Amino acid sequence: MADVKKVVLAYSGGLDTSVILKWLQDTYNCEVVTFTADLGQGEEVEPARAKAQAMGVKEIYIDDLREEFVRDFVYPMFRANTVYEGEYLLGTSIARPLIAKRLIEIANETGADAISHGATGKGNDQVRFELGAYALKPGVKVIAPWREWDLLSREKLMDYAEKHAIPIERHGKKKSPYSMDANLLHISYEGGVLEDTWTEHEEDMWKWTVSPEAAPDAPTYIELSYKAGDIVAIDGKAMTPAQVLAELNRIGGENGIGRLDIVENRFVGMKSRGCYETPGGTIMLKAHRAIESITLDREVAHLKDELMPKYASLIYNGFWWSPERLMLQQMIDASQANVNGVVRLKLYKGNVIVTGRKSDDSLFDANIATFEEDGGAYNQQDAAGFIKLNALRMRIAAGKGRKLV
Repeated sequence: MADVKKVVLAYSGGLDTSVILKWLQDTYNCEVVTFTADLGQGEEVEPARAKAQAMGVKEIYIDDLREEFVRDFVYPMFRANTVYEGEYLLGTSIARPLIAKRLIEIANETGADAISHGATGKGNDQVRFELGAYALKPGVKVIAPWREWDLLSREKLMDYAEKHAIPIERHGKKKSPYSMDANLLHISYEGGVLEDTWTEHEEDMWKWTVSPEAAPDAPTYIELSYKAGDIVAIDGKAMTPAQVLAELNRIGGENGIGRLDIVENRFVGMKSRGCYETPGGTIMLKAHRAIESITLDREVAHLKDELMPKYASLIYNGFWWSPERLMLQQMIDASQANVNGVVRLKLYKGNVIVTGRKSDDSLFDANIATFEEDGGAYNQQDAAGFIKLNALRMRIAAGKGRKLV
């Protein structure tokens, strides 16, 4: 362990990372640099500075990454209409590559030879952090305390904190019974009663959204403006990516939108139940598919849908910085050149309903699609030959007496 002189720790200031900070100092006898990211989690990050200073940390990074997070990670992901296992909008997964990137940047800036994180040895985050770190700095040393120490319970962590005078309140404000992770895209809940897959989630668990039953009786209408596949304005008001997502979270939360209770398959092999609140992301997914429905060529749209599950798995499993994800992203981004226009939505008691879409780049031609007289824009007799050619192989097989079932 003598080869580690300085380590950059992803630090929240909570119990786990505060214990890790002290444990690194004692176990590795090294200097620790702390890095705290503001990803829009809705909690003050500045108190982490005082906690780190109290433990002798001299180099402290507290970075506002909200705009970078949405612009360079969330928006590119939503251009692909990304959903993991049919439901999960990847709120935790998509934040990890940015944290890994910044950890490596700080390691390079400070001359650190190692990074450290607080992810456990059971979850996906350890994989995401470390795959990202190795992709960006192949020779970096990664210290994952949960895979090294014997402090494998909250009580042991509290005892360690008390023994080493780490400033953590043992009694006081009631702690949530859930393991929670939040950023500007979502908030997640795991553990507690959720470990019984038959037990309904508790209503008072949710932080961002009202229940659909308690949502307003009158619908809320909004219009989202798109340029090259990204939302650039809400109701005609230009906004930055982070402002867009924050506003959609507010509007969606007021209308009971974005609650999810799922059992997902972790990359490490186990099944895990989680509840998620993703109000803004739920709106974004519905609206993006709506604007693509009139601006994308059919085969391009279908190819994107075929590739999306692979793209989603790459993000979920931590391969954001892999060459295959980067290759897919280039294709996805190229498909968005004409995804411009406006989508009108009705938000009502947990539902996102598309009520209109328009674009100067629309491929929808009312003269061709009409059920009325089309003035010769489409010759319906052409369909006969089209159908017969597509039926040819089946007609040949049937003529040979081939059984279909």
